[in-house]
Amino acid sequence: MKKQPTRDQIQQPGRRTAIKAALAGTAAVAFPFVWTPSRAASKRIVIRDDGGIYTKAYGAVFYRPFTEKTGIEVVGVQANAEPTALIKSMVDTGSYTWDMAKISQPAILLLTGGGKEYLEKHGLESDPVIAKIPKQYMSPYGVGTNIYTTVLAYRTDAFKGRKAPSSWADMWNVKDFPGRRGLRKYPFDTMEQALMADGVATGQVYPCNMDRGFASLSKIAKHVDVWWTTGAQVEQMLGSGEVDMISTWISRAQAAIVSGAPVGIVWNQNIWGVDNWSILKGSPNADACREFIKFAADPKRQAALVDYFPAGLTQPEAFNFIKPEIAKNCPTYPQNMANGLHIDAKYWQENQSVALERFNRWILT
Repeated sequence: MKKQPTRDQIQQPGRRTAIKAALAGTAAVAFPFVWTPSRAASKRIVIRDDGGIYTKAYGAVFYRPFTEKTGIEVVGVQANAEPTALIKSMVDTGSYTWDMAKISQPAILLLTGGGKEYLEKHGLESDPVIAKIPKQYMSPYGVGTNIYTTVLAYRTDAFKGRKAPSSWADMWNVKDFPGRRGLRKYPFDTMEQALMADGVATGQVYPCNMDRGFASLSKIAKHVDVWWTTGAQVEQMLGSGEVDMISTWISRAQAAIVSGAPVGIVWNQNIWGVDNWSILKGSPNADACREFIKFAADPKRQAALVDYFPAGLTQPEAFNFIKPEIAKNCPTYPQNMANGLHIDAKYWQENQSVALERFNRWILT
């Protein structure tokens, strides 16, 4: 977010002052929670989220206001990477530590495409608010709540007085865009970047031509100074100036900017995916989860997230409540989406093992 790849495994600001204040502390908000083997239906729902700024923002914008309105307590629990194995274990044993989770489309495929469904069908498609969410952000098992994206980021001071990169082709062009480079040490996202750098249009990236992609990677390999594996590593390198340009999840580039680093973001050819609210199959609190999902889908409420981070809003109407200078830093700002590439989760579910094996062999040559 494999097994279909997730953002953590495959290796996911205009109003600077407000966002800086929000991102200054990224430790997850602590919520008291006592686990019991099998919780009966209660006036409490437990939601797995990404922790850090997400838990902080969701607590202020979604969790606490929902509790105040309905009397149903919401507990946010952080899990590192997308916990598909944990979700399967909870459903198989009937021991629900969580009621729902914020997970990606690839994770949803893993949890619903193997002969047994580990997620509930939400059945909210006809809800008047949720019906306004674009279909590309929806599935029968998930309601899109956030768009994450991978972009090309660069140090503006490294390109002072000369043209800055504006595409993956520029990242591959060492003659006209010299400088220290970083790419992710994993095929997912990196393969798409290699193909687009080689001239493949976004609409023709899938199914990936692996031969062409690896040939493109071989052209740039000796010029890659760092093959990164974690988002924290990227943020540190952008902040220190260790790299001049690098592929990265947008949140890491924006965090570096908030910390004072002179970083530019290339939205052209960004590679994006969808985070969803999904309900665990058999949760005794499924109906309360549905009420929460409807509450969190409100456009004006989604818009409030930008006080904490440049969220990938899934409600188009949310932009009616956001100033343009702030909106332009959100992944789903129309101009940012115009030339983006939607990750084909089904393609990677079917091809990830072969791609990973080949990439691991290639990186050693």
